[in-house]
Amino acid sequence: MPNLQHPAYPAATLLHLESLVPCRESQVSMLLSLFGERQQFSFPSIFIYGHTSSGKTYVMQTLLNTLELPHVFVNCMEYFTSRLLLEEILIQLQSCSSETEQTSHVPCDTFNDFVRLFKQAVANRELQDQTLYIVLDRAEQLREMEANILPAFLRLQELTDRNVTVILLSEIVWELFRPNVGCFEPLTLYFPDYSIGHLQKILSQNHPPEYSADFYAAYVNIVLGVFYMVCRDLKELQHLAALNFSKYCEPVVRGEANERDTRKLWKNIEPHLKKAMQTVYLREISSSQWERLQHEDGEPGQLKGLSAHTHVELPYYSKFLLIAAYLASYNPVRTDKRFFLKHHGKIRKTNFLKKHEKTSNHLLGPKPFPLDRLLAILHSIVDNRVAPTANIFSQITSLVTLQLLSVVGHNDQLDGPRYKCIVSLDFIRAVAR
Repeated sequence: MPNLQHPAYPAATLLHLESLVPCRESQVSMLLSLFGERQQFSFPSIFIYGHTSSGKTYVMQTLLNTLELPHVFVNCMEYFTSRLLLEEILIQLQSCSSETEQTSHVPCDTFNDFVRLFKQAVANRELQDQTLYIVLDRAEQLREMEANILPAFLRLQELTDRNVTVILLSEIVWELFRPNVGCFEPLTLYFPDYSIGHLQKILSQNHPPEYSADFYAAYVNIVLGVFYMVCRDLKELQHLAALNFSKYCEPVVRGEANERDTRKLWKNIEPHLKKAMQTVYLREISSSQWERLQHEDGEPGQLKGLSAHTHVELPYYSKFLLIAAYLASYNPVRTDKRFFLKHHGKIRKTNFLKKHEKTSNHLLGPKPFPLDRLLAILHSIVDNRVAPTANIFSQITSLVTLQLLSVVGHNDQLDGPRYKCIVSLDFIRAVAR
């Protein structure tokens, strides 16, 4: 029995829609109930929120296109000012109708102008007898615009006296949108993250026709087993699955194993998935470069461009500041005299080694250090004398902004700020070279 049912739409259309939006049947069913029939007035504004890659944009586009509902879809990140946003909505209203002639571009400076022009556009398209949907993706950008834009969109049905519904898609909750002076409250709908079972079902639908569905489902299980703890993004998982599938099939293509030899297939793909773990989300190389690297059985660091973070360009003193911060984070304070002074005197090594030979400092993680210690180590590792000028302090702030250093504690501490170096040893080695 199909999950989606609505008297206003044919059963075949709803069945096709259900196949296009797997694991989102409950959300689509709720939206269909809110939309009602074409000629009925829908809810004035709907706020849909959820984390990245939870299907908000895809579900809305698929739903509106499959049911052939009149709509306007605008990404607020692309049209980042109120004028660009309002004009783009009017342009899409005009271009969607093939029956009406294209009118000249009309500037829209205020929301009053938009209401007037919107009424004209709706009348020209003969949309009075059905609901028009305006979908604003990345709606959190509306908070950066004029204070009247968001409340006006929420009450657009009342302001225009037309059958229109505004749908806001966002990754943040409504409480971060609500103005201090109050506004019309939209109906909120939450899109939860895909569970591992949902991801398994969605990824398994993309299996190549030359292989069985069970074979590809076993491969998807391996990919999710490796990447699910660090990556829940459906788009990224689809990219990783498509990128590494040819390597998974190699033993089958060479005749060394069949589709059921999961142990041999896992041994063949395991080192390549470990390499792919180093570049999750980064997109530091293209798919063709990655495939060439797979065939050459090279290490990720051997390909130019694969570790852009180890080749980051920093100012001259910023590199020394970063090295000094790493030394301060991973070396105890009592070793500074031994490491950074030429005439440090005698040091008893026996007791020191007995206490600290148990655990490596790299396993314990970076330790916070004060600003004075950072500058002291900087003076000892730089050949020429470095004056503590505003330029040096601004470069420390830049390293914090680049997330190479992190500030520990509160800004109002009386004993000065404390920092922690959060880069890896390989990164520091590359900078030190």
